[in-house]
Amino acid sequence: MAAAGEGVKSFLDMQGDALREMMGGKGMETLLGQALEPGEIAEWTATAAQLQQLWLDFATHQAQSAAEKASAGAGANLFDPAQWMMVSQAMLGQMPKGLFEASARLAEGQMQLWSGMMQSFAAGATGGTAAAAPDPAALPKSDRRFADPAWREHPAFLLLHQTYLMLAEYMREAVRGMEGLDKTKRQQLEFAVSALAEAMSPDNFLASNPVVLKRTMESKGANLVRGMQHLVNDLKRGQLTHTDPQAFRLGENLAATPGKVVHETPLYQLIQYAPTTEEVLETPLVIFPPWINRFYILDLTPKKSFIKWAVDQGITVFVVSWKSADETMADIVWDDYIRGQIEAIDHVRARLDVPAVHTIGYCVAGTTLAATLAVLHRRGEADKVKSATFFTAQVDFERAGDLKHFIDEGQLEMIGQLSPQGYLDGRYLAATFNALRGRDLIWNYVVNNYLLGEDYPAFDLLHWNGDVTNLPAKWHNAYLRDLYRDNKLVVPDALSADGTPIDLRLVATPTFVQAGREDHIAPAESVWRITKHFTGPVDFLLAGSGHIAGVVNPPAAGKYQYWVGDSAAPSLKDFVAGAAEHPGSWWPHWLAWLHRQSDARVPAQGKRMPGGPGDTVIEDAPGRYVKTR
Repeated sequence: MAAAGEGVKSFLDMQGDALREMMGGKGMETLLGQALEPGEIAEWTATAAQLQQLWLDFATHQAQSAAEKASAGAGANLFDPAQWMMVSQAMLGQMPKGLFEASARLAEGQMQLWSGMMQSFAAGATGGTAAAAPDPAALPKSDRRFADPAWREHPAFLLLHQTYLMLAEYMREAVRGMEGLDKTKRQQLEFAVSALAEAMSPDNFLASNPVVLKRTMESKGANLVRGMQHLVNDLKRGQLTHTDPQAFRLGENLAATPGKVVHETPLYQLIQYAPTTEEVLETPLVIFPPWINRFYILDLTPKKSFIKWAVDQGITVFVVSWKSADETMADIVWDDYIRGQIEAIDHVRARLDVPAVHTIGYCVAGTTLAATLAVLHRRGEADKVKSATFFTAQVDFERAGDLKHFIDEGQLEMIGQLSPQGYLDGRYLAATFNALRGRDLIWNYVVNNYLLGEDYPAFDLLHWNGDVTNLPAKWHNAYLRDLYRDNKLVVPDALSADGTPIDLRLVATPTFVQAGREDHIAPAESVWRITKHFTGPVDFLLAGSGHIAGVVNPPAAGKYQYWVGDSAAPSLKDFVAGAAEHPGSWWPHWLAWLHRQSDARVPAQGKRMPGGPGDTVIEDAPGRYVKTR
């Protein structure tokens, strides 16, 4: 915990110095418009004591925890919530030395440039009355982080945030204009500079955020006490909190669609959901959710649940709930996940006595589903799968987006060092994905939770996002090397699974491919490429929004839109140019496609009703595995 402890201590010391300077000088009087009364001084003293006690309690807790783990022989595996930043720091180390010096010179020039504006601002004040804040439309730069009028009401804060925006833009342009960098290094550098710019934003710090200063003065520092408690709690968890941890309970208001666990292996549980219609489609649906996340992204609150919606449309739905990795899964690899998918397909076929199933693969589980289909085709067993649907899934990783910035050799070696017990703690993965959208998923919460001391919202999607899953280290490392870095899945027979070479060109299964227009994890351009590797009929659909909201978009919400067009177009650009836009959810469009694959129906009875007379099941949905931490 040394690195994290020192980083947090520096952060707190800096904030404390700023607060003491305000209290000791004229800053507080300026904000309040009057001197402090003795009673107010007492309130501030009490606030300082509370902050100090919270930090001392946390330090004691960490020392005790470290001693307990060391005595148990686990001292080397203590989770350091600051370690994820080493990835970004490694990239920052590649920056040309002159970049920061050039930025400093630019900032100096901007200060001179803005001095005239500040003088004008000050000249507008007459008779001791403050000048009116400039119209936001009149400012050279705008950004939603600085939308509060407090950023314009005082010349210092106006100058500060405008200079920051100019400097951040310059840094990005400087990287784009650099010569002698290959494409990969340039993209890595652009990502690192953007991350740095977001981290150095003045709204992230007490002393330079007028909104926080005002809240601090009005509450006599009560916001800082609440923020410190939030920070301490997050440090204990080793993870940034985005939502109220008490707002949701699995099986109650999340993952609450009625069903039973009907099959279990050391790698996954198979859940079957109870029908809500008298008849159901004869061909059942098996959903493979991402094995890097909890399955209930597709079974959030009832109004957002894709699983509940599909059941209500008369589909017999099964879903795989992957087990969060522990020491027993150190040797789990690519082959095991593909064998698991084939086994789940076979179990459903045997249970319901049907020749084939429909399948869905979401994100990384879609990648393994593509490999599963290739294996089945090579073995002459392709008829086990009637259709395959891919939600934001990639098979060709040449244009895989920002995650490729985390897979050079040095970073892969560092990730390997984080898995001494054979599995990668899911908190590292969560931090990495948060870093891809640092402004929205990191710094926004630093300001709201730690500085403003606001209560956490009750948001099901963010609750799921923070419900992390551990991964088998050997498989995770191979996935990054073989797929993200070396792009072997699209090279015929370059990879194999369970002794069978993989050639995606063999896949002739009717396929539906969904991509998100604003997806930053599996970019639409990358997802589109699946259409060029399968030989069977492929229907491509582009959904509005991103990696999650683009998928989880129930019809009742009336949100976003989707585009359909020529799935055989030579490029995504050509597809978009000729596509027709449709408002709302794409789910009904997919359902119509599914009916075209097979529309035969059977009564919802016998083993179509899990846990009914004569049917042995393991436990109620959502099962134990999704609750394992």
